Amino acid sequence: MITIIVGTNRPNSRARLVADLYSQLLTDLGATHQLLDLVELPADFLVTALYGHTGQHAGFNRLAEKAAAADKLVFIVPEYNASLPGALKGFIDGLPYPGGIRGKKAAVVGLGTGAQGGALALCHLTDILMYLGTLVLPTRVRLPFIDQYLTQDGTLSHELYMQLLREQATQLVAL
Repeated sequence: MITIIVGTNRPNSRARLVADLYSQLLTDLGATHQLLDLVELPADFLVTALYGHTGQHAGFNRLAEKAAAADKLVFIVPEYNASLPGALKGFIDGLPYPGGIRGKKAAVVGLGTGAQGGALALCHLTDILMYLGTLVLPTRVRLPFIDQYLTQDGTLSHELYMQLLREQATQLVAL
């Protein structure tokens, strides 16, 4: 099972549109998958689901179980303030440690409105995942100037971007 994680809790995000595209690629490859959208994070999860409260918040636990059920993960990550979104870091921090996502395989996709395409977010996320014992696929896809190529209906008009996503998805399924 592959779990696609929408790496922001922002409603109607570009990350969700790209996650939906990735989902279609996995469907085309015949891969079983599910979506974990951080927009579903409980608003109070930082104080009710982390640290001394681990495992006690049903809403957070439902999302954590989706991550735990996966053999492989795909993180679709917009770059916020030269890093990954705080909601994603908070979600990862709330997962069981040292378990959680240890031993899983992961693919990462960065989105950015500028020329770097989420490169800094992917570097930070890769460091976190490697620390947690998650194997990160070397093919890290960056999608710069995403606003120019991603339409409101979720179409990605840049053929190279689609090719990179297809290649990464194929590699992840083959692992």
